[in-house]
Amino acid sequence: MNKKIKVLIVDDSAVVRQAMEAILNSDPDIEVLATASDPFYAAEKIRKAIPDVITLDVEMPRMDGITFLKKIMSQHPIPVVICSSLTGKGSETALKALEYGAVDIITKPMMGTKQFLEESRIRICDVVKAAAGVKKKRILEIRAPEPKMTADVIIDKPGSRAMIQTTEKVVVVGASTGGTEALRVFLEALPLDSPGIVIVQHMPETFTASFAQRLNTLCQVSVKEAENNDTVLRGRVLIAPGNRHVLLKRSGARYYAEIKDGPLVSRHRPSVDVLFRSAARYAGKNAVGVIMTGMGDDGARGMLEMKEAGAFTIAQDEATSVVFGMPHEAIKREAVDRVLPLQSIAGAVLRECRV
Repeated sequence: MNKKIKVLIVDDSAVVRQAMEAILNSDPDIEVLATASDPFYAAEKIRKAIPDVITLDVEMPRMDGITFLKKIMSQHPIPVVICSSLTGKGSETALKALEYGAVDIITKPMMGTKQFLEESRIRICDVVKAAAGVKKKRILEIRAPEPKMTADVIIDKPGSRAMIQTTEKVVVVGASTGGTEALRVFLEALPLDSPGIVIVQHMPETFTASFAQRLNTLCQVSVKEAENNDTVLRGRVLIAPGNRHVLLKRSGARYYAEIKDGPLVSRHRPSVDVLFRSAARYAGKNAVGVIMTGMGDDGARGMLEMKEAGAFTIAQDEATSVVFGMPHEAIKREAVDRVLPLQSIAGAVLRECRV
């Protein structure tokens, strides 16, 4: 019998604490150890019992979440998941928390349709499980959840005839837990004239725009949240908007992004599998695929389809992955041409694209 993941919930809202407790306790692999209304009460709870994961609100009285996060990381590192509102200020603060060591971001549970609540439950529980895996030495022993749906619900499989290779290359990238930092390292290493890139990073809506803006200030390439019909250009990086799928499409010599609604695919929206399948179908040999750190298997099927279509595929190695789940699943399916440390991926992509 697997040991349950013990979680401490820290939020000043009693309603949010109750909702989070109900959501997390609904998963057989998770148990809420305690709840706290602010960091001072949380510190008392931690002295009595050490949780495996903390979910932390960033806007609280007496002590804000960022200050508490810094204290945790300096005194007794515990995987922390930021539980944030959907406001612009909330998203900026949550992204700052990632820089200080938080593992991931979830949005506060809200009322909505039955489908919305179920998707919110899946996201919250999966992120907590991934966070628990960050501190374990043997990440591969974590049981990855079975996917709900495949990319079939969004886009048909590519045909057996791969697209004829041209001189123009396009790069597609998928990442999840730990991906915000991995993507920064990858993109900062790219020159201004890099091939066009489309990225899926598992992240809630409203956060992807702030994430793209932050990267845009750090990198030579231009980075923006993808909008429907955006052209994929050299020197431009498009990041899938949170809660919507992104597909790579082609019209003549022009690659562009298509933004679509739809169900969760491999338990995610946006889904790496959807992006990778579209790259297999519309770019074929002209594509380079990269799969980075993250829990679960989103992207593994799509990467195999890319390889079968003639694309060159790269997976981040275990040593530099925060969670090795997604790259490992792609490697197991024999979908990967090269397994590389994070710092070597940009160079390999450029060489393959002959930049």
